[in-house]
Amino acid sequence: MDTDTVRSPAPDEAAGRRREQRGWYFYDWACSVYSTSVLTVFLGPYLTSVAEAAADADGFVHPLGIPVRAGSFFPYAVSLSVILAVVVMPLVGAAADRTGRKKPLLAAAAYTGAAATAGMFFLDGERYLLGGLLLVVANAAQSVAMMLYNSYLPQIAPPEERDAVSSRGWAFGYAAGALVLVLNLVLYTGHDRFGVSEGMAVRICLASAGLWWGAFALVPLRRLRDRRAPDREAALPGFRQLAATVRDMRRHPLTLAFLLAYLVYNDGIQTVISQASVYGSKELGLEQSTLIVAVLLVQVLAVAGALAMGRLARRYGAKRTILGSLVAWTLTLAAGYFLPAGAPMWFFVLAAGIGLVLGGSQALSRSLFSHLVPPGKEAEYFSAYELSDRGMSWLGPLLFGLTYQLAGSYRDAIVSLVGFFALGFVLLARVPVRRAIADAGNPVPERI
Repeated sequence: MDTDTVRSPAPDEAAGRRREQRGWYFYDWACSVYSTSVLTVFLGPYLTSVAEAAADADGFVHPLGIPVRAGSFFPYAVSLSVILAVVVMPLVGAAADRTGRKKPLLAAAAYTGAAATAGMFFLDGERYLLGGLLLVVANAAQSVAMMLYNSYLPQIAPPEERDAVSSRGWAFGYAAGALVLVLNLVLYTGHDRFGVSEGMAVRICLASAGLWWGAFALVPLRRLRDRRAPDREAALPGFRQLAATVRDMRRHPLTLAFLLAYLVYNDGIQTVISQASVYGSKELGLEQSTLIVAVLLVQVLAVAGALAMGRLARRYGAKRTILGSLVAWTLTLAAGYFLPAGAPMWFFVLAAGIGLVLGGSQALSRSLFSHLVPPGKEAEYFSAYELSDRGMSWLGPLLFGLTYQLAGSYRDAIVSLVGFFALGFVLLARVPVRRAIADAGNPVPERI
């Protein structure tokens, strides 16, 4: 029998793959609530307020004896969590490749993050150090879990299904984020009717995200299955696996060039996501309920934006569409600098602009990268992609925090992020993606 002959999957095989795909979607449904409710909406302003309560007369807290402006503590903690994740991810990724047992590692990372998030219920008074520790643990665990989650994609979806499956995962995540934000908004705005204080309402919202994460993570952990690891991967422990991947990627410099561009502009995206609520709360003086509505608007429009940008990509190509989204990001942040304080409507306009480009920027970047991966190396390269996703995501929050610490202005801090999108645009524009796809050994689509 010719082993190169393409065969249609048996009905049982196709049904099993669909079952795994549906389970895979639910991990995004489980963990996206952390990204939305905790990291984007509640924790930044709340942890900053806790740090301010613990600050000295000059507005500084002193973790480990280091003077830190209270307003910079949250972005610094985000940066530390990303650095920790970048150190841990190669070790976990190599262990997953070496043993073929991703699911126990995914469970460990998911439930570590969920437990740390649930523990945020105890964040009150002046416990800013507890909040920083829980943030570092939860955010690092979420990064490790997402690396493992993404690495399942090439195993559960053949190339012709991968874009659709990936997009549905994003849609599930945005839908969960929107649903839980509605519930958060009901509790937060009506906390008096529920007999709880505003601070208690925030702590309940934080903890409930951890419970949601842990509960719905059971679905993918039941439906996903482990694959036997190839023998050739067994001798590459720890960072040796990462080093081997990097050496192989050096044979595909155009793929590396795309990863560099993605690494830069994605850092800007991640920083906007994590710091926008701090900007709205501390610089623009907006109420927490206003911020929740704004983020809810982002979640809803991100689904529509992703679908619309997908259609644009079919007409103009993914690269051109991503470049257009980076221009939109730049203009949106520049406009954000001039937003008047105490004007929720203009903040909603800014949120709408972010939402329309957010989902498409991320979904198209992942699908474009899938064309640049050499056949047979999908899982290995997607692990490197996740490292690129997180690899410089500490720099944006660090720049944001440093700018605020030096200038004392969140407006200067937010506009400092424009450079990530401008540089990312230049780097991506220089990548000849059609040649990159051919050099990777893949067929070049008619429009890319």
